[in-house]
Amino acid sequence: MRIRKNAVITGVGGYVPETVLSNHDLETMVDTNEEWIVSRTGIRERRIANDVNMATSDMATIALLRLMENGNVNPDDIDCVIVSTSTPDYVMVSTGSMVCEKAGLKNAWGIDTNAACSGFLYALTLGASMIESGRCKRVVVIGADKNSSIINYKDRNTCILFGDGAGAVLLEQTEEEVGLIDSFFRTDGSGKENLIVTAGGSKYPATQETLDQKLHYVRQDGRVVFKAAIQGMTDTCREILRANDLDIKQINYLIPHQANLRIIQAVGEQLGLTESQVKVNIERYGNTTAATIPLVLWDFKDDFKYGDKLLLTAFGAGFSWGATYLKWGKLRGK
Repeated sequence: MRIRKNAVITGVGGYVPETVLSNHDLETMVDTNEEWIVSRTGIRERRIANDVNMATSDMATIALLRLMENGNVNPDDIDCVIVSTSTPDYVMVSTGSMVCEKAGLKNAWGIDTNAACSGFLYALTLGASMIESGRCKRVVVIGADKNSSIINYKDRNTCILFGDGAGAVLLEQTEEEVGLIDSFFRTDGSGKENLIVTAGGSKYPATQETLDQKLHYVRQDGRVVFKAAIQGMTDTCREILRANDLDIKQINYLIPHQANLRIIQAVGEQLGLTESQVKVNIERYGNTTAATIPLVLWDFKDDFKYGDKLLLTAFGAGFSWGATYLKWGKLRGK
């Protein structure tokens, strides 16, 4: 009988910039206030990479270096780095290749993926597939975004939501009954106009007109995204449960994308989970796009026990959404 070889998370790392942008700071920038922001989003502060020399690859590299240090990982043993980001350093040079260079990975190849806030889950499945196939022994998956580079801090509808950060996980092969078990993803391109950075790509290259119209900043229809996110995340979690003959009572923790506390709470309630089962750090970081889920794994890694059943779910621009079911393994160094 052939033994299934799963990809299991054996290392985690995270990084957020030192500069804190609080709700009180935003009160001096746009027409808003602490009470309104907290009641609508659950966010109290977010981290901003205000050093002009710090790019997405720099944050991703720090998260990776922390992963390697904590797990005693030899950089020469890493085969591949997948970086999920909506804010790459360059249009033509992959952020993954920059991370490989900065982290001193001599034997790894690096690529980028972009599915916005769902990107880490999509990249995690790609990395797991390479482990399961045997083509790679160790794959690092990173979610990283410097959202401050695409946010208009005169737009109170978006500037209150987003922060900067990076999170990384190491995937390795195991024959134990832990690791990534299943994923279920969906996309709907018709939703693109509701959450988009219009200019800067091949359809609308940078011109004086696109700059004047502020088309290089995030634009969002919050009401549409809010409703779609709750439905999409809830539905895909239920699909994962059905496909794997699981009852929600068997799930130990939900790791949701940190977009809005009300969205997170609604998904948890609809699934029938208690508040303690839903991991949340949005109050400190805001929405770090592809970095939210790995940052949650980083922040709460000590809470997870061997064999714990985790549901990871996200919704983002595209529209893109989905869920991943995994059993927690043993981290290196533990």
